[in-house]
Amino acid sequence: MNSNVYSGLDRLPRGRASDNVTPGCLVLEGGALRGTYSVGVMDALMEEGINLQCTVGVSAGALNGISYVSGQIGRSARSPLRYRHDARYFGFGAFLRNRSPFGFDFMFGELSKTLDPLDLERFMRPERRFVAVATNCRTGRAEYFEKGVCPDIMLATRASSTMPYISQMVDMEGTPYLDGGCSCKIPVEWALENGFHNILVIKTRPDDYRRDPEAGRNLARLFYGAHWPHLANSLASSNADYNRLCDLTARLRDEGRVFVISPSRFMDIGRMEKDLEKLGEWYWLGYHDARAVMEELRRYLNREEVKKSDDVL
Repeated sequence: MNSNVYSGLDRLPRGRASDNVTPGCLVLEGGALRGTYSVGVMDALMEEGINLQCTVGVSAGALNGISYVSGQIGRSARSPLRYRHDARYFGFGAFLRNRSPFGFDFMFGELSKTLDPLDLERFMRPERRFVAVATNCRTGRAEYFEKGVCPDIMLATRASSTMPYISQMVDMEGTPYLDGGCSCKIPVEWALENGFHNILVIKTRPDDYRRDPEAGRNLARLFYGAHWPHLANSLASSNADYNRLCDLTARLRDEGRVFVISPSRFMDIGRMEKDLEKLGEWYWLGYHDARAVMEELRRYLNREEVKKSDDVL
């Protein structure tokens, strides 16, 4: 068996999602290769015709959300499970070309154009919104870049996925940006503030997971404090803010205001996971977790339609 690719590549689902658009917003947490869990969830959603009208993603969530909006089932799974050990996609070779461990030139170039083409025409259709979250390095604040509104949504998605400390900042119109997770790891508040009633949050950690709020504070201030003080402050407080967003998401779920799909069991999956068999198992966990709650999710998504019908009566 070739350990450089996932042995179950041929078993991954394929096909195109329907043209149906489902009212609501999909909120995608990041986590680098841990985002493969979210890909499994999204593939199950597409197979069931649940194509939410808006997708907002952070970091890997933004990268993976592209194929959800373009309706290409299995595409976001094939990339890491086939190319994780390809120097064009990840590693030192990618770093030399991109100043980032991930080969964005390959992802948005050869991969998206010839090897596993992105349906760009469908992705850009106006009936479905797509928003990538990136961190403004001068202000330390999250900014939200929407396709059809910002000048280059692919560059914004690259910025959203550009890891701090080890990557070069991405310049957009004279402003430097880094990973959206530096300032907002779960953009559920954006979905609420933009008036969505049906909100599906996909997390890449189990519901009870929380971060050490003190971890990384000194590194952030040492690394960025002198020249990028607002970015340093955002990074220093990012773990505490993540815990706040997890608590908020849990409360909103308990109130019936959001629906959450998160890993049903713990797996030790690294952000740069090397074991593709384990990463494939992680994908299928997301896929089956989504299948397990599909009917409950449909009831949640339909509840507003029932409410509106009652209001008319």
